[in-house]
Amino acid sequence: MSQFFKNNKGFTLVEILVVVIIVAILAAIAVPIYMRYVERARSTEAQTAINAIRTAYRVHRQTYGSTDNYSVEEALQDARLGRSTLNNWTFEVVGNPPNQYVATSTTEFAGGEGHQVIYVEADAKFYGYGLDKYSDDDLDDLE
Repeated sequence: MSQFFKNNKGFTLVEILVVVIIVAILAAIAVPIYMRYVERARSTEAQTAINAIRTAYRVHRQTYGSTDNYSVEEALQDARLGRSTLNNWTFEVVGNPPNQYVATSTTEFAGGEGHQVIYVEADAKFYGYGLDKYSDDDLDDLE
């Protein structure tokens, strides 16, 4: 019987703990990167919709000479966005002619309610949810 236990080649508790710690460290690094990737992917829906709305406003301005009396609802209709996008985001256009386009996530959005993606015409740049330099302070500076 003692020969059976002498040839036992299992893992020690220390070896198992080292492996668990290494896996935990890797998870601590990988999970935030993955979550950032998911946020960026989810924000592309809003960015695409904003680009379609911008195009609708540009076409209306070129056709009629101004964007007076052209509402966001008309732009959404002209942009022909999908039902899923309209369920996930609400849109606002600031200025006449527009200088900012704002998409705000709704309760049906998988990432949660209240996230904003903002396009600023003067910068020709997107800000907000899922973008590389996102912080709440960035959005406060835009208002």
